[in-house]
Amino acid sequence: MPVSNQQIAAHAFLPALYRDDYYPDHVLDLGKAILLRLCERIETEHPADLPALYALTEVATEEFNALQADFESADSDIETVAREEIAEDFWFVANAYGFADADVEKLIAARDW
Repeated sequence: MPVSNQQIAAHAFLPALYRDDYYPDHVLDLGKAILLRLCERIETEHPADLPALYALTEVATEEFNALQADFESADSDIETVAREEIAEDFWFVANAYGFADADVEKLIAARDW
């Protein structure tokens, strides 16, 4: 299901990572897909409050945790630059869906990167 939120549809996810050859595009594409699935779940489930949103972002964060192996297989890593870029996109998603008061650390609390 394509997302209906126009801010999301127009947003380029993980742009700084795509510009850096250290991060392989095929792995970034998997990360972008995680973020788009998160958006689809938000649009489908309509979380009523921050705890409900955090439950959805926890699942997406765990998917990024699993993606670490793909980065490593491609001689890359989710390091400081990637962490910041991923966190920024989680925050962007929360804001695009009306959760301006979301805490970015809580959005990605389940991370191990």
